[in-house]
Amino acid sequence: MRRVIFIIVALFVSGNLFAGAWSMEKNKLYTRLGFNYYYSDKEFLSGGGSEDYKFDGDFQDYNMSLYAEYGITDKLTAITSLYYKDIKKEDDYTKMDNNGIGDIDLGVKYNIFKGEKGVFSLQGVLKIPEAYDKDDTLALGNGQYDFELRALFGTSLWPIIPGYANFEMGYRWRAEAPADELRYLIEIGGDFTKKLYGRVKLDGILGMGNGDKEFDFSGNPTLSSEYDLGKLDITIGYKVYKNIAVEFEYTPEIYGKDTSLGATYTFAISAIW
Repeated sequence: MRRVIFIIVALFVSGNLFAGAWSMEKNKLYTRLGFNYYYSDKEFLSGGGSEDYKFDGDFQDYNMSLYAEYGITDKLTAITSLYYKDIKKEDDYTKMDNNGIGDIDLGVKYNIFKGEKGVFSLQGVLKIPEAYDKDDTLALGNGQYDFELRALFGTSLWPIIPGYANFEMGYRWRAEAPADELRYLIEIGGDFTKKLYGRVKLDGILGMGNGDKEFDFSGNPTLSSEYDLGKLDITIGYKVYKNIAVEFEYTPEIYGKDTSLGATYTFAISAIW
């Protein structure tokens, strides 16, 4: 009976075009093309709370993102993501803009355990900052390499609810001056109907306090050298076909320090090929 329940949740997760702790089947490709708009006119303070940007300023990031996973084997999955960004920052006295490809992520995920209780995987990702000029006045990225190692656990919530839960914890080593980061994610999702599904994520970053506080980016308010940040990701998806879905996503930043305070609005197309 437990094995049957696990098979049901595995099919359910696949139907929702969701990756998480689950590895991709050999030779299968998962893609997610997102059109995102981020807006911020406030910032989190070091001591807590927030305030408006000075001089009636705001920051906007229009970007197109591509995330993909490919099953090299049933246990080993290749991962990549990249963004094309068009960013703007202005206030009563200045106006800046920049566009181009941002940081590129390359990684692998390995499924260590898959059983009746759930799925456990390890993931390693390298962030590559070679597609832009880090010395731009309004930089597209902070210009240094990162490496992250992450543990992921996914499980069925049946028979409590017809859904799944995904938990992730990782450590990101950031080269040069920026502080390392502890990263965490908690996610719950489920089907509302045969076509309609949803998920909610708490996606967090905790700065480890080992960076150079004198080193910072005055241009792009999202590129602090050391910061904390928590985002609440709310997604509604609709299955257009058995392997294709469209998703609408709202991601407000709900707590943090030493970084921008805003929200992202996303329309995405997800598919398994």
